[in-house]
Amino acid sequence: MKKLIITENIIDEFRNHLRLEEKSGNTIEKYMRDIKAFWKYLDTGTVTKELAISYKENLLSNNYAIRSVNSMIASLNHFFVFAGHEQLKIKSIKEQRQIFCSEDKELTKEEYTRLLHTAESKGNKRLHLILQTICGTGIRISELKFITVEAVKKGEALVFCKGKRRPVFIVKALRKKLLLYAAEQKIARGCIFVTRTGKPVSRTNIWRDMKKLCQSANVNPGKVFPHNLRHLFARVFYGIEKDIAKLADILGHSSINTTRIYIISTGTEHRQRMENMCLIL
Repeated sequence: MKKLIITENIIDEFRNHLRLEEKSGNTIEKYMRDIKAFWKYLDTGTVTKELAISYKENLLSNNYAIRSVNSMIASLNHFFVFAGHEQLKIKSIKEQRQIFCSEDKELTKEEYTRLLHTAESKGNKRLHLILQTICGTGIRISELKFITVEAVKKGEALVFCKGKRRPVFIVKALRKKLLLYAAEQKIARGCIFVTRTGKPVSRTNIWRDMKKLCQSANVNPGKVFPHNLRHLFARVFYGIEKDIAKLADILGHSSINTTRIYIISTGTEHRQRMENMCLIL
């Protein structure tokens, strides 16, 4: 069997293959970054199983998180199969399921409230409402474009992401805020959160604007990014319902194991329960 040699052409062919698989734009770009990083590591472009394993070890020695390394491995393995060299696939790293998350990463409801008040005090109505829309529905930031005037009037947005379609419910209080904002901005139809040119606001702009709130809101910047709002939605919902299967459906997860990651707490609640057991005399 011929050796696999990575070139610009085969990378472009892989990109087109991913498009035909109907991968999202963000997913495709992620694959491209991972493949090109591996290509750069190879130097010569020729792939061997030994080099692929060496690359995995190199990532670990450079202190990449295990989850990140496994994500990169998944990209490489997909590429190897596409190129007809399945024998080059390498094993992911086994990791014990995380039980608790670090307190400096979990955005609390109180911190979320401070971010809202800060956005409002700074007169940033769009950001103030974007934060509430993501946190109040549990959507991904890439799904924000599906929050349209028509969907809000109906009380339900039909979201299409990662090859799946699911309904997203919009509660009455949020509907009222969104429709009022749309009327003020003279948006009669289509996406509500748009730029001055009418294009959906980008994740980069939202991320940057959120970071600007941190100092005034007295919130650790490491906690403030759009996806953490989705995690907060998940924890609050699960705290009320205790139904992980229902939560998985709402979040659009195919696997409950993915949903488990979203509801990990800092361990404070578990620690308190252990204190209350009074087993140490």
